[in-house]
Amino acid sequence: MKRTKQLFIFRNFILIIFILFLIINFVFDFSFINDQFGKRGKKFISNYIVPHKNISELEVTIKDLKKERNMFESQKNLFENAYIDLHENSVELEYNSLLLEKILLQLDPYEFDMNLKKENSNLEYSYNSSHSFKKNGVEVKIFSPKNNIFLYGISNKYPGSGYLEIYNNKLILATASGLIAFSNSSVDKFTNDVSFKQIKTNIDEFINEEQFKKSRIHDFDWLEGGWFSIKDVQIFDENIYLSYTREVKENCWNTSLMHGKMNYNYIHFENLFTSEECVHFYENIDEEFNAHQSGGRIINLDKDTVFFSIGDFRSRYRTQKEDSIFGKVLKINKINKEYKVISMGHRNPQGLYYDKKENFLLEAEHGPEGGDEINLIKLDQDFIQNFGWAISSYGEHYGGKFASFNKKKYKKYPLHKSHSEYGFIEPLKYFNPSIGISQIVGLEKDNHYVVASMKDQSLYFFEYKNNLLNKNTQKMDIGTNENKERVHIGERIRDMIIYKDKLYLFLEDSASFAEITFK
Repeated sequence: MKRTKQLFIFRNFILIIFILFLIINFVFDFSFINDQFGKRGKKFISNYIVPHKNISELEVTIKDLKKERNMFESQKNLFENAYIDLHENSVELEYNSLLLEKILLQLDPYEFDMNLKKENSNLEYSYNSSHSFKKNGVEVKIFSPKNNIFLYGISNKYPGSGYLEIYNNKLILATASGLIAFSNSSVDKFTNDVSFKQIKTNIDEFINEEQFKKSRIHDFDWLEGGWFSIKDVQIFDENIYLSYTREVKENCWNTSLMHGKMNYNYIHFENLFTSEECVHFYENIDEEFNAHQSGGRIINLDKDTVFFSIGDFRSRYRTQKEDSIFGKVLKINKINKEYKVISMGHRNPQGLYYDKKENFLLEAEHGPEGGDEINLIKLDQDFIQNFGWAISSYGEHYGGKFASFNKKKYKKYPLHKSHSEYGFIEPLKYFNPSIGISQIVGLEKDNHYVVASMKDQSLYFFEYKNNLLNKNTQKMDIGTNENKERVHIGERIRDMIIYKDKLYLFLEDSASFAEITFK
């Protein structure tokens, strides 16, 4: 009896212990027991022993899913609204674009410029941090137009071509349409904002709306730019010099040079150099005309002498005629206005730099399809130096040798790939393909130079020593020159000057200007 009672107590004790164990594991999801079973056992426990826990987890999951659903619905609504807004904006932009196109069919860019001139509006610029950069030891600060942007460009699809100069520590801006303005602050005190105040002139007596309008008589859209314009500006010895395409007689053109006394209030210009020789728009021997090939660079040597470049206007045969002004670099006497040809055989001289120490000119000119050149013109020669255009060139006529429309052209102007073999001077350096070469200047360090480009939107730094001429380096392609260094600016560089060891560029894609510091 006693033994039976003990067994009963022991059994009850074991049962109580087991029940407590189950209760504890039930509270904690049977994690211990669950861990002792395989995949099927765990599934059995989950489905039949602790289903209440599954319900709780499902409720949490459902709650989370509801939150996600609400979030996705909100995002869906947001995206739908954004799409609707974008679509509406697109329709509005399309409408505005069509409206702008209609306006521009009736207005020409020069009309915007003439309105700025009429209103005597200041040209305002702001430092553009997003376009400025530092690269290869060069710091480039871009100043973009903020108000009163001028639009008349020479040969690009974007607003505004212009040229830069320095006078009394102020930056001088001359636009292609003949606006001249000066900065409100000294160049060494430029901050975030720069304003240019206009100077009144009589430029309209030399080139005006009548000529600007004729830029459109060809078949190109006006966005291709204006053929007839101001071509360069230089200030020397209290005088300002301006080159321009002159309409000598109806539809017959050349490149001429005017000058006047520099003054911030009013400048009265007079012709310094012009000629009655001109290339007719329609009636010419080569049956081609292009006023982009007009040259117009100005370099003042001293108070008596100025060098002046003139392009060929695509009247190629004139470049090899010594008695023609086209395709030449001229030396002009400012006192008696007489001139002489110092070099010939040039296509479109876009850059000119005088090296006073070495007494030579560096001339940069556009080739045709390829063959942009840098030529060295010695000033101690008593004969006309001939650089070969349009007989020799490292470029080709547009369309190439095998184009049927070029057969006659190649017979007359063969574009030999040697200059020296045909009695011409080899280019010091050439670019193939073309970079759209523009101005060239010398740097502070002797024998170091930089040339700018429009098509390539870059600066090319290079070293040249005069004695290298005796080492047959004239044929060197700058693309293989180990001394050159290219800095990509990202816009067409129409003009470039150097002042106090800084470069100033005019960028015509956005009518901006840049200040470049060497680090």
